[in-house]
Amino acid sequence: MSLEVPVALLERAEAGQVDDAEFVDCVRQSLPYAWAVLTAAAQELADDPTAPFGEHAVPPPSEAERGQLLRALASDSIRGAAERHFGVKFAFQNCHRVAAFALSAVGGQTYSEFISPLAQLRNQSPELRDC
Repeated sequence: MSLEVPVALLERAEAGQVDDAEFVDCVRQSLPYAWAVLTAAAQELADDPTAPFGEHAVPPPSEAERGQLLRALASDSIRGAAERHFGVKFAFQNCHRVAAFALSAVGGQTYSEFISPLAQLRNQSPELRDC
């Protein structure tokens, strides 16, 4: 799943003149399902700032949407731009479980447990092994 980059944006990128807002807009338009998942996790945290994290844990409806999510979270530049946009740190498990942590929580116990190998192993199941 690639980004759909308008010609004008590509020309500005080749000239080194693209800001985060333009990049985020390109991601939002190219990967709408992934953007909706990130937005939902970040919004859940924003709605309850006392919660340990915001989460989206609904499996994607199709392989195309799963591909969007994997593309967004596997790309350092896309993930980083989304994190800067929302002001959170995203953590990712399986093929669909996304959490948004407050930046102040990074390095804390809940965040460290969420991203641990033990948590990764505990969040596996036969139906998710192919994702």
